[in-house]
Amino acid sequence: MRIISNITIIFYSILFLIGGILLVMVAAGVFSKELAMYTVDFVYNTPNMRWIIGVTGGLLIVVTLLVLQIIISRMQMERTIAFDNPDGRVTISLSAIEDFIKRITRQLPEIKELRPDVIATKKGVDITIRLVLYSDTNIPGITEKIQHIIKGNIQDMLGIEEPVAVKSKTIGARDDFYWSKI
Repeated sequence: MRIISNITIIFYSILFLIGGILLVMVAAGVFSKELAMYTVDFVYNTPNMRWIIGVTGGLLIVVTLLVLQIIISRMQMERTIAFDNPDGRVTISLSAIEDFIKRITRQLPEIKELRPDVIATKKGVDITIRLVLYSDTNIPGITEKIQHIIKGNIQDMLGIEEPVAVKSKTIGARDDFYWSKI
């Protein structure tokens, strides 16, 4: 799948590069009006060229629609986690997991604000927590505690064996909380 993505990126990059170069050449006056009219006239009057241009345009439309479908399905896949249990397949929204994280960390008085970002990968679940802490907080201690609580609760909730990676970014401004990146 990654090879197809790279080929698509290269294809569209070349296509846009050629289009951009042609537009710059038209704006710079490199192409005369007569040359443009001759090219259009040649395409319209040569049956094989019209056929080639039509097939090329159709293929571009099909490839574009396929790429859009792949991108949209990939975006939808990345926003859910699916796993099988004895009663059937279970799909959980990543936003539901983010809400769960907010709820389990709400009880900690050191946290002023918490914003989780959950990403499902092939290797497991990656969670990035952006924290705003009060100034009298032991940053290494509370971030370790939060990471432990989140990791344990997420693995228990999902019942998965895949690793859950929790990264904390403690952020803030002014006097009531610290700037730190962990």
